[in-house]
Amino acid sequence: MQMREPTWEVDQDDDRGAAVVTTVGRQLRLRRQAAGMRAAEFAVAVGYGEDMIYKIEGGKRVPRPEFLDRADEVLRADGLVSAMKEDLAKVRHPRRERALAKLEARSVEMQLYDPLNIPGLLQTPEYARGLFLMRRPVYTPDEVDWYTAARVARAAVIGRSPAPELSFVVEECVLRRPLGGRDVLRRQLEHLLQVAELRHVELQMMPLDRVEHVGPSSLEVIKFEDGTAIGRSSAVCGGRPMSDLRSLRLLELRYGILRTQALTPGETGDAIRDLLRST
Repeated sequence: MQMREPTWEVDQDDDRGAAVVTTVGRQLRLRRQAAGMRAAEFAVAVGYGEDMIYKIEGGKRVPRPEFLDRADEVLRADGLVSAMKEDLAKVRHPRRERALAKLEARSVEMQLYDPLNIPGLLQTPEYARGLFLMRRPVYTPDEVDWYTAARVARAAVIGRSPAPELSFVVEECVLRRPLGGRDVLRRQLEHLLQVAELRHVELQMMPLDRVEHVGPSSLEVIKFEDGTAIGRSSAVCGGRPMSDLRSLRLLELRYGILRTQALTPGETGDAIRDLLRST
């Protein structure tokens, strides 16, 4: 019986990641050959197709952790093949998601606003998957798994100790849109209420009926312990990261106005509970 697809796609724009995947594939091939197994025999033993084994060994696909564990058993490698999971864990996610995760891991404060979706750090796996399934041109099922796993992994920063101060502003229309179905939306709203209870998290909703709105363009400011910061906005510099003081002051000014125009965290909690009752 065939097990689940054993790989993710290789990020073609990530030279460092591709090099790691190639090295892991080469090591796997050498261990298979040292064990006296042909690719066809190995494929049967681990429960995958021979073509997939060649792709993994050739660095064309990123093996999943469970595949390496199974390969370790078949090759009797005493944990040496399984240990390669640590190398792949650093590069298995898309480069952009990894870059964001590194910045977020260093942060002491974050201010985030997305007018179109719930911010990535707050997304449940089901909600994130729904977003990636909606992409056009479409992602393959493997790519959907890949991007979803990367998005969910980033959320670990919320539970970090010491935790960064986190501020989010979300649009009411986003919280009403049943992306992926009403069950997915309900679980997402429940998750938002749970996260909002954390002392280092401030969640505010921008109501649909607000007459004044500073502007529906995405905005992000990440601050670090050394006093530096990085900002980004779809309305400024084409969404490219900015670190100069003038740009950062502009983004913080806009974000501050957004917060004054949005509901308070307490009012936001009440509003989300109302949405839950009607969903």
